[in-house]
Amino acid sequence: MLLLAFKRTVAQQTGSTSEFKREFLENINHVRQKGCNCGTAHMAPAPPLVWNDRLEIAALGHAADMSKNNYFSHTGRNGRTSDQRMVAAGYGYNGFKSFAVGENIAQGQMSIAEVMAGWFKSPGHCKNLMNPEFKEVGVAKYNDYWVQDFGGRVPFSEEEQKLLKSGRAKLIRN
Repeated sequence: MLLLAFKRTVAQQTGSTSEFKREFLENINHVRQKGCNCGTAHMAPAPPLVWNDRLEIAALGHAADMSKNNYFSHTGRNGRTSDQRMVAAGYGYNGFKSFAVGENIAQGQMSIAEVMAGWFKSPGHCKNLMNPEFKEVGVAKYNDYWVQDFGGRVPFSEEEQKLLKSGRAKLIRN
């Protein structure tokens, strides 16, 4: 009798389940509601984040790229930055008067609780989590790479939209 054994490596993607989203949002928003210390900086309470599927798509693409190409960086192997990845995933800024994005990455953590604890212990990552400019989040895990993408967009008010449409106001791009 001949037995053949095959080792099969399967990439494990996590995300897009309602439980995954719920657990992340509960973890983040629980701390945002109370406020916390990020290193020596006290961060006041911030409004809750909501899930954004476009940000999740950007996060998953970057987590998969880091895993497949064995690197760890906010800059992709193709030179793309986090904001470029988010815009390419459809999280755009056209039609909004302000646009803010940020990103947390991690590698090796085994659970949502573990990765969140690490991010809250790191002052820079914690400040992203507590930034009141951020209104939306998308998170993905691919193998042992985690990416958390944040976004905040503020639409023009009805009055501002009327002024823009009438030509009495103009957009100035930086």
